[in-house]
This record gives sequence, C-alpha cells and structure tokens, in this order.
Amino acid sequence: MVNLISVEQLSFLEFSQCLPAPTCIVSLGMRPFDGSAVLEMNPSMVYPILEMLLGGSGKTAFKTNREITEIEQSILDGLFRIILHDLKEAWSPISHINFAIETHETEPQLLQILAPNEAVVTVGMEIRIGDVAGMMNLGIPSIIIKMLRQKFDQQWSVRKSESTEEERVRMLKLLKPSILKMDSRLQGPTLTVEQMLELSDGDVLAFDYPIDKPVGMLINGSLKFHGRVLSNGRKRMFEIETVQVTE
Repeated sequence: MVNLISVEQLSFLEFSQCLPAPTCIVSLGMRPFDGSAVLEMNPSMVYPILEMLLGGSGKTAFKTNREITEIEQSILDGLFRIILHDLKEAWSPISHINFAIETHETEPQLLQILAPNEAVVTVGMEIRIGDVAGMMNLGIPSIIIKMLRQKFDQQWSVRKSESTEEERVRMLKLLKPSILKMDSRLQGPTLTVEQMLELSDGDVLAFDYPIDKPVGMLINGSLKFHGRVLSNGRKRMFEIETVQVTE
C-alpha cells in the first residue's frame, strides 16, 4: 500500500538534507528531457524488502546505519525497474518520459547531479507491506514540471470537458447505491421566534396556500417535483405531476 505524504518545492540542498544517511539513492535520466530526477528509498524499507526478495519474512530487525552492498544494490535494481515502469505509465497521459537509472549513491551529500540552489518538486510517499513501513522520496527538477505545465492544463481541460462511456458507467455504478431523502412540504409563510412563542390554543394560522395548488417534493433539500399527497389506507403517497425545470 502506498500513501502520499507530501508534495512541496524545495531547493536541491534542502531536499538532500532531509534524506537519511546512509540510504539508497538512484539518479534517474528523464529522456527526452535534459536533467535528472532523484529516487530515494529509506533503509527502514530497503532491508525488509531485500529479505522478502530472498525468501524471508521481512520481520527481522535490521541495523539501518550501514551502507548497502553492491550485491544488495543489484537485487534492488530489479525492484527499481518495476517502480520506473509504473512511474512511466503514470506520466504517460501528460508526456512520454523514459526513466532510467544513471548512478547509485548512499550518501545524499555526495549526490551532485543538480546545483544546490536549483528548485525541485519533491514527492514523499509511505510504503507499507504488511507490518513493514518506510518512506520513498522522489525529486524532479521544477524546470521540467514548468515545461510540462501547458500539457497539464490541456489534460485537465480534456478531462474536465469530456467523459468516456466507461467513465459514465463507472459513475452511475457508484451513484446507484446512494440514499436520497425525499420530503414533501407546504411552502407557507414564515414566523419569527417571537411570534411563535406568542402562539396559544385556538390561534388560527393562515398558510396562504390554495388547496388545489400542487405540493413540492424535495430531494435532499432541492425542489425536484410537483404533485399531490395521496392516501392509501394508513400510508401516504406522492403523485408526481410535473418535474421542476432547472435553469
């Protein structure tokens, strides 16, 4: 299970200072764009994943203050390839980006792929596998996000103005189990609290509502139909005569 924790813009120096040391870091190429992104996975997540990949339960206590070995890194590369494939798919509606591992690092301060003051958009995610939980952080140069801004706007405009038949069927499926409150009321005059407190036995209230005038039916507080209240033995019913026209 993956939960989004934060999305913010930081300088590359601030981003690297937020990462634990040692940790597992890879720099990513983002072809056809120039520049590199950073993907970091906390040791608290890395070592249990390694144990599970090697057939263990992932519940063994690990010392997280050591660097990852080359053998462990080669095992993790298979996991990173899966993550990068999903990352490419997630970006595909906006732009086709080929993410590829360029370098590995364990100390954030030694990662010098961007200038310290260069702005990056950072995405913090919590990964949970059973009882194991840890953070994964992604940093993308802000300049690349800005270059794609027009495509973001276009994508949002298309999604906002158009919906596919599949989306409409899905929305209808979600709405069908919804519960609606139906209420039929006489829309009469109003009283102040003072006037209501002065009411006593024998007072007659004039609703100024003709007997033959249709009664309104409200659905979740909104007027939707006009009709009449009928009786069927001990039960009350509502006969719809007209539908409220919404402008």
